[in-house]
Amino acid sequence: MTTTFLPASDVNSYDYVIVGGGTAGCVIASRLAEYLPNKRTLLIEAGPSDFMDDRVLKLKDWLNLLGGELDYDYPTTEQPMGNSHIRHSRAKVLGGCSSHNTLISFRPFEYDCRLWEEQGCKGWSFDMFMRVLDNLRNTVQPVHARHRNQLCKDWVESCSKALNIPIIEDFNREIRSKGQLTQGVGFFSVAYNPDDGRRSSASVAYIHPILRGEWKRPNLTILTNAWVSRVNVDSNDTVTGVDLTLQSGEKRTVSAKAETILCAGAVDTPRLLLLSGIGPAKQLEPLGIRVVKDIPGVGENLLDHPETIIIWELNRPVPPNQTTMDSDAGVFLRREAPNAAGSDGEAADIMMHCYQIPFCLNTARLGYDTPKDAFCMTPNIPRPRSRGRLYLTSADPSVKPALDFRYFTDPEGYDAATIVAGLKAARKVAQQAPFKDWIKREVAPGPAVQTDEELSEYGRRVHHTVYHPAGTTKMGDVRRDPLAVVDPTLKIRGLKKVRIADAGVFPMMPSINPMLTVLAIGERAAELIAEEAGWRREQAKL
Repeated sequence: MTTTFLPASDVNSYDYVIVGGGTAGCVIASRLAEYLPNKRTLLIEAGPSDFMDDRVLKLKDWLNLLGGELDYDYPTTEQPMGNSHIRHSRAKVLGGCSSHNTLISFRPFEYDCRLWEEQGCKGWSFDMFMRVLDNLRNTVQPVHARHRNQLCKDWVESCSKALNIPIIEDFNREIRSKGQLTQGVGFFSVAYNPDDGRRSSASVAYIHPILRGEWKRPNLTILTNAWVSRVNVDSNDTVTGVDLTLQSGEKRTVSAKAETILCAGAVDTPRLLLLSGIGPAKQLEPLGIRVVKDIPGVGENLLDHPETIIIWELNRPVPPNQTTMDSDAGVFLRREAPNAAGSDGEAADIMMHCYQIPFCLNTARLGYDTPKDAFCMTPNIPRPRSRGRLYLTSADPSVKPALDFRYFTDPEGYDAATIVAGLKAARKVAQQAPFKDWIKREVAPGPAVQTDEELSEYGRRVHHTVYHPAGTTKMGDVRRDPLAVVDPTLKIRGLKKVRIADAGVFPMMPSINPMLTVLAIGERAAELIAEEAGWRREQAKL
């Protein structure tokens, strides 16, 4: 089923062309092939297949993928208020970032969905998200009991005691029933198979059964190792398909009879649009790129979850081999008083992962040492208020786009204050047994760093990313919001027969790790596309 070549005779034979075999792209390809058996779909992925590739499939080895041959590895522009050395990993492999990340899986909060709808994303309600997420093919479950080592269990207990918060057995069950998380600590839900430690990524859940022959989908072609270089638009503002280059160096122009769906992610979808002349004219014209469609919002509204880090050296080794992926648990807190004026209700506004490894890349740059046996907490900002932008610096497609996240530039200082509050909460946990009994010393920032100003400077200088870039082709009311790129049906403003379905359409960052949100976008996009072709939801085999 997967191939690295495309016969010239096939380029005009597809109804749907999907650009990007990532988290959403795999879902859409699989569902369209299922929902519309009489329509032909082509899924194009720039990287190789992950099928039977244990470099990718073994979840515990995820860190080995960062910066490697399956990583686009995008740099960050100079960040006056934050860390300018951050590299943003973007996966170059079937399954996209769900083949590359830790697969921590949270349903979005009801509060986040309400904000989306207020931003003009009609129909993207909490109920809709819950419905499509109930039907995911991925296996999502809390970290299995046999993968919960004593260090992590002691940390969970100490978080509960020190911060006076409950231990939550299943974060997603809590979100499903209450609409959100307010405060709590527990082991994450992860999309994986606990029996063999392998991923339940978008490709594993939606594409591998087709590759194994379990699901018969003769109407789906999966083209790997093929780079899409242009979105083609005719004189009637209709997208007709794409240009691509195969692994052999051969070039093809592929047409889409019904629709082209862009799923290359929040970096590469806007990059492709801009190189195709679709984006802000004032940016494209100075680069010598012919403007095909002036859409000011392409590349704007760049979002991320920034996080900082606090590191302790342990007085004994981390229990070996008893983990899913070294970041098995986390904590949610409220910094602001619930329902305070201008606050966001009762939704958690601080989140921290724990790491049972020395995650010291950015602290070592400042001269901190790297202990062999280490434990880290990473306070992050669930709903950051800073906004950045993605833009081209050259018309040369081999030049990577500039990613200017403008970290910690929100005028109110909310983002930096959230980091400080997280570091203080983490220190409280370290003073509480039984976790306290594991600690030899605080390595970074170290006991000399105490004031809010010192903690803020440290926290911003060593901050990194949770690898969640989003928002660069945001969804909204295209009649009222000049920066909205797609409407609530994911169609690009001013163009026909084209949609975007990836994290770029986020109008605002969900409070949680967003993989399930992206999977849900894929599921809903497939429904929207299929419905226009005459399919009805009651036809789905649940």
